[in-house]
Amino acid sequence: MKKTPMYVVAGVIRDARGRILLAQRPPGKHLAGLWEYPGGKLEAGETPEQALSRELHEELGIHTTAMQRLIRIPWYYPDKDIVLDVFDVLSYSGEPSSCEGQQLQWHALAELSGADMPPADRPVLAALKLPHEYAISPEATNPAEFLSALDRLLARGVRLVQLRGKTLSPELLRELVPAVLDRCRRANAQLLLNGDIAMVREFGLDGVHLMSAQLMQLTSRPLPVDQWVGASCHNEIELQHAMAIGVDFVTLSPVSPTNSHPHAPGMGWDGFAALCTQAALPVYALGGLRSADVATARAHGAHGVAGISTYWS
Repeated sequence: MKKTPMYVVAGVIRDARGRILLAQRPPGKHLAGLWEYPGGKLEAGETPEQALSRELHEELGIHTTAMQRLIRIPWYYPDKDIVLDVFDVLSYSGEPSSCEGQQLQWHALAELSGADMPPADRPVLAALKLPHEYAISPEATNPAEFLSALDRLLARGVRLVQLRGKTLSPELLRELVPAVLDRCRRANAQLLLNGDIAMVREFGLDGVHLMSAQLMQLTSRPLPVDQWVGASCHNEIELQHAMAIGVDFVTLSPVSPTNSHPHAPGMGWDGFAALCTQAALPVYALGGLRSADVATARAHGAHGVAGISTYWS
């Protein structure tokens, strides 16, 4: 018999220096001693936002004035199932303090690894670190034109780039990667390479993006936790496998038909949202979308939008 999940809300609270507040789970509780984002259980009749406002007032003595959903995580512990609904607390009044005796700590985001956090809280770190737009490159058949387009893309503020080189020889791709990496480093952008795990290691790139067939052949994540592992998913089986091997985020497609795959039926926003409810990691909506669709995608459970033509045309 399937257990009814416990609904839990949590808030990402920052101070004036941008540090994030964590609270230690007290002795005697599930996962005691680990550090988590403050929050608590949803009570009958409450919306998640109301529950979080109440919990943060009771625990920390603050009054929230604005919040935005960051990620919703279904998680299955051996002794309980939970749904963790996490909100970015955009503004609040009062000074956070321990009202219930729990230990509190402030941390810079870059310091957080998730090692001493409950497993359900760890995907939140990925959501905090990943931007809401993910630019996937076209094939760089003309390197000079490609690099000029990349310069324009980075100047627009895009900070997560996937380089594809499926039609390039390994020699040409190896020549192109340093130039792309240099531009991304100067723009403080992160660079992932499509498929080629060995080349990611060779050049010390920020991560790899796995093709769906490649994903399904792996039994564990191919890179350490300080490098991104993304994956392309198109259905529930691929999504579940991505989570099982510890992928950090996925693209889920196609939401709508695309020029590159005109005969692939789009899942639509309803189908996309249904799959997102199963995702315990950030999901980028992909397929026939524009950068202007970020808000719509997030309203349907996505972390953001990924695309090719909307960023490179």
